[in-house]
Order: sequence, then structure tokens, then C-alpha cells
Amino acid sequence: MGNWLVNHWLLVLILVVWLGLNVFLFIYTFLTYEMSDKYYYTREILGTALAFARASALCLNCNSMLILIPVCRNLLSFLRGTCSFCSHTLRKPLDHNLTFHKLVAYMICIFTAIHIIAHLFNFEHYSRSQQAMDGSLASVLSTLSHPEKAGNSWLNPIQSPNTTVMYVAFTSIAGLTGVLITTVLILMVTSAMEFIRRNYFELFWYTHHLFIIYIICLGLHGLGGIVRAQTEESMSENHPHNCSESYQKWGTHESKCKHPHFEGHPPASWKWILAPIALYIFERILRFYRSKQKVVITKVVMHPSKVLELQMRKRGFSMEVGQYIFVNCPSISLLEWHPFTLTSAPEEDFFSIHVRAAGDWTENFIRAFEQQHSPMPRIEVDGPFGTVSEDVFQYEVAVLVGAGIGVTPFASILKSIWYKFQRADHKLKTQKAGHAAFNFDKATDILTGLKQKTFFGRPMWDNEFSAVATAHPKSVVGVFLCGPQTLAKSLRKCCHRYSSLDPRKVQFYFNKENF
Repeated sequence: MGNWLVNHWLLVLILVVWLGLNVFLFIYTFLTYEMSDKYYYTREILGTALAFARASALCLNCNSMLILIPVCRNLLSFLRGTCSFCSHTLRKPLDHNLTFHKLVAYMICIFTAIHIIAHLFNFEHYSRSQQAMDGSLASVLSTLSHPEKAGNSWLNPIQSPNTTVMYVAFTSIAGLTGVLITTVLILMVTSAMEFIRRNYFELFWYTHHLFIIYIICLGLHGLGGIVRAQTEESMSENHPHNCSESYQKWGTHESKCKHPHFEGHPPASWKWILAPIALYIFERILRFYRSKQKVVITKVVMHPSKVLELQMRKRGFSMEVGQYIFVNCPSISLLEWHPFTLTSAPEEDFFSIHVRAAGDWTENFIRAFEQQHSPMPRIEVDGPFGTVSEDVFQYEVAVLVGAGIGVTPFASILKSIWYKFQRADHKLKTQKAGHAAFNFDKATDILTGLKQKTFFGRPMWDNEFSAVATAHPKSVVGVFLCGPQTLAKSLRKCCHRYSSLDPRKVQFYFNKENF
């Protein structure tokens, strides 16, 4: 654990700051609504549920501001490029963008649940206060005029004993947008579960773009101004500390206290999400422009196990090892874009991907290129985008682990190593790549083009790490994985177990592909 904290201190700091910000915003807002005098009469009807609803709402706005930033891939690639000479620790948070995206999404779900439950209590309290005939302060406050009547001093949005909570929920701006936001959020979260994402990617892809409805409804949610506060002018005429107990005499000659007046809060969510929305729109415009540049397919190869290799050229295309692109085939789907790791090396005059049949879209994609008699389908390419594998040449020793089609990012790396050795690249830190140099021009592997074939099966990881640690007692070893989470857990544990407590001795850094 000590080594892990040393290597990931910045990542831990970011998480602590994010969690701390959520805790601070919730407590600060909760206390504001629970103690402020201008909400005294509002609390008389709603009780503590008011503070819970408003505190969770502010935290929802904050996390909705953050949710899009981790998926601005051009921004992350830019940051990775500008930080190419930074230490591993400083670049580490960029490798966990999707993990942070998921954590923010979970936090949104938690605060949405709190917000909904609190408002269910609020509407129930509104309804009871409107129906109360006991002459209590809450019932008197509920009879203040509605905007549809004379004046605008209302406090209770339910203006008739016959009005149901369900009616308000589906006719008010706040209620209707709240229902839509909740529905969209449920669909997005459930469709993003790993089982659905892996086996029904199209379902995940389409439902995840419902975030547009989420953002629009979030911006409109506060327009109704249902949660109201006493106006500053009214506070001078009817301060709760002086007038709340004589509420039955308000507006009479016997009392100096006038009836209180209230106002709704102006919408505030748009202020939180405006900047990230503008950033995301710029991101999409850039990606759209780049995707419309012509792609020329120079070679199509069908490999065994139904693996399709496409070699392509595109004007201005520049890549680094381990990067990935998004591919769209309009003849299959106009809207679907699928990520594929580049299997070519930067030194080659083309870029390539390998596609394995793993769903409806990939099967249709491979089938389109298998039909040689028909015109070759047009494809669009967006990218490339940076990944953790770009850092592979920052290590003297690197361990590359690929499971299944997960070997694709390492095809690019191994090819590039061979080219760098051929050209005697003195900037290359990696000092040993015997198989790549010796076997490149002989019988080749499907993906890497090397004679050293990909071996299938699970190695004895303790033996492998022990051997590396023994052979390189003073080296920093980069361990790179493109594979399932279960394998990631095993490798991460081995990295911790075999890293020396002495920073001058062998240290293992775990890196996992996420896209």
C-alpha cells in the first residue's frame, strides 16, 4: 500500500479534493437552507427535507459540470502530449479518465436519489399544508396567492386541496423535467453496465447519447421557481423572529407585521454546465471536421479466426504507438462510431487496424469487406487519441500483456521497437528486444508481424514478475495491459508485491488501456 500511495499520490489527491468538494458543498448548502432566516417560513412547511433537496441539487450541478470533461478525448490527448516529459505520477490521472467519469456518474445517481426522496417529502408536506384546516402557520402560508391569482407572494405551489402531487409532478416545469432527467439517467446507467456494453454495444451507444436530453432538462429544471425564499423587502416588514408567532394578525391594525412575500430562485444549473458544454461542443466540432477528411483504404487482409486487417492513409494523419481511432461506416450506421487500437507503427507510411467479429456492427463491417464483388464501403476515421501505451518507451524494461484482441496495441509497439533498432535510435530507453529484431523478416504473427507468436493461456505471474525483478534489480518496469478487469487485478497486485520499498531498486508501474 505504501508503494501504491507513493506512485499514485496525485490520483489520490484528485479523488480526495473531488470528494471533499462534494462534502463541503452539501454541508454548506444544507446549513444555509436549514438556518437562514429567509427560508424560515419555507421550512415551516417543508421541514429538513428542504435542506436535503437543495444540498443534493447543488452537488448534482457540480458533478454534472465534471461528467463531460473526462470524455473530451482531444483535450486529454492534448494534455498527454504537453505532459509527455512529465513524470509517470503526473501523467497517471489521464489514464483513469473513464474511471473518474464512472465515479462522477455514480455520485450523480446518489445525489439524484437523495434529491428525489427529499422532494417527495416536500410535495407531501405541501399537499398536507394545503389540506390542513387547523389554522396553523403552515396552512396560513399555503393560502397566500398564486401567480395565476392576484399577486405573486405564494409559497405553496399546490394551490388547491384537490390538486394531487402526481398532477404537479407532470404539469410543472420542475416536475416534468425531473421525471425526464430521472428516466434518462436510469437508461444511461443500466445500459452502461459492462455486460450490456460488451455484448450489446449499439444499445449502450444510443442510450448514452440521451445525455443531451439530460443536459437540456437540467438547464430548464429550475425555471419554475418552486422552492422559494422570503424577499429582502418583505424581511424588513415581516421578519420571522418578530412576526412568526403573531401570524393570525398579519395585515391587521393590531399588528405591524404585513403578509410575507416570496420569490423563486432563478435557474442556476446552466451556470455550472455552460463551460463544459461549450468545451464539449468544440470537441465534437473538431472531431466532425477531422472525420470528414477522406480516408483511402490501401489494403484489405482477411486473417484466420475472422480477423479483418485494414491498411489506410489519410492526409495529415500522425500517430504514436498504442493510440486508437474511432471508425464509422455510413453504409452500416450513420451514427455509430467504434474504437479500434492502431496496429501499425508510426514509422510506416500507413495506419492499420485489426477488427474481430464481436457483435452486430463488427460482423456487418467484416462482411462488407469480404464481399469483393461489391464496391469497397466508405469509412470515416476520427483520431488518433492518446492512451497509456504511449509511455512504453519511457521505461528501460516493459512487460506487455494482451488478452485476446487486446494484443492489438502491442503490435504497434513491437513493430516500432524493431524499426527503432534498425535505425539505431539512441533516444530509445528500451535496451533489449531480441525477438523483435531477430524474427521480423520470417514467418509472422497475425497481428505483430513477428515470428515470436502470441502464446495463449495464463502465465504464472509470480514467476514472471520474480524473474523480471531478479534480472533488473535497479530498473523501473512498466507493465502494460489491454485486457479484462480480472487480469488487471492480478497484475496490479503483482506490481505492488514485487516493487521494492527502496525507491533506488526495482519498481513496477501498472498501466491499463481504457477507451
